[in-house]
Amino acid sequence: MNAHAPGLVLQHGVLGPPGLLGEWLAARRIPYVVHEAWAGRLPDPAGFRFVVSLGSEQSVASSEPAWIPAELDAVRAAVASEVPVLGLCFGGQALSAALGGGVERLPRCEIGWIAVEPDAGAGADAGRVPPGPWLHWHDDLLLVPPGARLLARSPAGPAAFGHGPHLGVQFHPEATPEIVDGWARADERLGDRGVTREELAEQAARHAAAARDAAFGLFDDWWAQGPGAG
Repeated sequence: MNAHAPGLVLQHGVLGPPGLLGEWLAARRIPYVVHEAWAGRLPDPAGFRFVVSLGSEQSVASSEPAWIPAELDAVRAAVASEVPVLGLCFGGQALSAALGGGVERLPRCEIGWIAVEPDAGAGADAGRVPPGPWLHWHDDLLLVPPGARLLARSPAGPAAFGHGPHLGVQFHPEATPEIVDGWARADERLGDRGVTREELAEQAARHAAAARDAAFGLFDDWWAQGPGAG
């Protein structure tokens, strides 16, 4: 890890910007660059202070588009180079896969603003992940990789894990009401998921302020135990 280098944020689509993560980085005056994973070869993560992998509508279990296996290789390289990784939803799944875990398909999408609960075995780490509610939107569910500690659960299963300086979550702490509405507008299957755009907008408006505070707390904790620990 290069403590004087910027961080690397991996974005996977025009509708998936850093959102609250970007606000937190700006508030903490932490330099970073955003790389559009679909637009070209990923840079070597060893040259960065940290790596954040954002959400995506794609599955880490797929070999297409080609940026998915390329990103898994990049996350593995980051771990091997002791560069702290923060994975958000798809990014958490990618971190899990890079550490020897992976994903399983859910029988039904977990979607909406849903609270998580600390895992009974998390011990002193039980408070690392605020209960939320957090925005969940995923068809796959991350598996807790070997050597990692399960930190929190949602009704669907594992919601967060820690592995040394790395943190993977199955929800979207970066999500703002505007981002969520963009996803709702673009999701042609939303009507089959048991929720409407209006319901998601109402939930987002109701939870947005608390979710921002919780996201900043989550990011601060990861920073203290990851990039900021050195």
